[in-house]
Amino acid sequence: MAKSLLQQFDVSEDRLKRIVADTIRDADDGELFLEQSEGEALVFDNGRLKTANFNTSQGFGLRAIAGEASGYGHSGELSEAALLRAADAVSAVKTGYSGTLAAAPQRTNRHLYGEENPIAEPGFADKAKLLHEIDAWVRAKDPRVRQVTASLAASWQHVEILRGDGQLVSDIRPLVRINIAVVVGEGDRQESGSHGMGGRKAFGEFLTEESWKFAADEALRQALVNLDAIPAPAGTFDIVLSSGWPGVMLHEAVGHGLEGDFNRKKTSAFAGLLGQQVAAKGVTVVDDGTIAERRGSLTIDDEGTPSGYNVLIEDGKLVGYMQDRQNARLMGMEPTGNGRRESYAHQPMPRMTNTYMTAGDHSPEEIIASVKNGIYAVSFGGGQVDITSGKFVFGCTEAYMIEDGKVTQPIKGAMLIGNGPDAMHRVTMVGNDLKLDTGIGMCGKGGQGVPVGVGQPHLRMNQITVGGTRT
Repeated sequence: MAKSLLQQFDVSEDRLKRIVADTIRDADDGELFLEQSEGEALVFDNGRLKTANFNTSQGFGLRAIAGEASGYGHSGELSEAALLRAADAVSAVKTGYSGTLAAAPQRTNRHLYGEENPIAEPGFADKAKLLHEIDAWVRAKDPRVRQVTASLAASWQHVEILRGDGQLVSDIRPLVRINIAVVVGEGDRQESGSHGMGGRKAFGEFLTEESWKFAADEALRQALVNLDAIPAPAGTFDIVLSSGWPGVMLHEAVGHGLEGDFNRKKTSAFAGLLGQQVAAKGVTVVDDGTIAERRGSLTIDDEGTPSGYNVLIEDGKLVGYMQDRQNARLMGMEPTGNGRRESYAHQPMPRMTNTYMTAGDHSPEEIIASVKNGIYAVSFGGGQVDITSGKFVFGCTEAYMIEDGKVTQPIKGAMLIGNGPDAMHRVTMVGNDLKLDTGIGMCGKGGQGVPVGVGQPHLRMNQITVGGTRT
């Protein structure tokens, strides 16, 4: 068991608790967030180890909330002097304010992952050797391979949250990821493909020969598919989205719009629509932070609230938002375990964990066969979303034409364009093959990045605008 971070300070635990209690007294809410973390990343590119990074970090963030205002101070120095300086700044937000300290979170969650530090095993030399083996394996598979980039990343984060009433909760969070990207070419044409895996566990299963060879082969397969692809058509088409990673479109186009802060401030396209039909019947969307060892899962969030299984859209109706403590209180709702922050240097805000659409009744084959002329989107790359309007643009990294109910020619350059709420009404068939992504998601919001998961079954969406270069 890791040593308590409170013991890293140069004063007693009782003294720390008094400082925090005095700082948060008469506020609505607040906490002392303590963090100690380690991270390692290796990147093997073009036949050599290109970068190898290792870092450690520790520090605290002290917060007091009064109404909509919050005061926050943070430092990488775990000392009484630094904490008192932060307390002076934080206390200013409460001037003239007299609130009632919110009740502490319930402590009900089971541990969703182990505490082992994944950086330790395998060792650095073994990781570098494995990356070299991956590079050699891919290059030997096809003479058209021009570039291989393989990377391993691991982190270990220990957090403790101390409230003004003296309650202390803690969490230890491991995280790993392996990613392989391949560039293939013929003549002047080059195309790429990638595949990654990860989760809140040790490297273990991800670095078995069977596992990394599958990932390498999948990255190469996608690259070769794209090498044979023809330019995507432009126009309006019925779209079939594959299961798993394509749920990133749901995450961006719908998920962010269901975070509490955007709805409290009425800047979301879903603001004020609780209880209303915001998607087609049969569409149910949840955010679930309780799935064991998943990338986006949390035993507790960064305010100490246990993560939960939160239904957001049920059979097409909007039934809930994702909440941190501050926005939940201001909206008269309950926190949902979605208060997340990138590090001790950041304040928490409502963020997704693992967000996905639940399964329906149709088989993937049935869904594809129902489309006469459309596009089958298997994987996505980058995208852009306007939270206020719900408008989105997403680029496909692997896609095919559907002709007379059959998947045919691969296409490249397809961009799906639409509006999140409108697109959800265009869902006409939901598959029975729910799958989560392979553990590679990262979400940015307000300048902060946190690991997340996405997922969905196959689904059909009617008449979606596609941007392409072929008419």
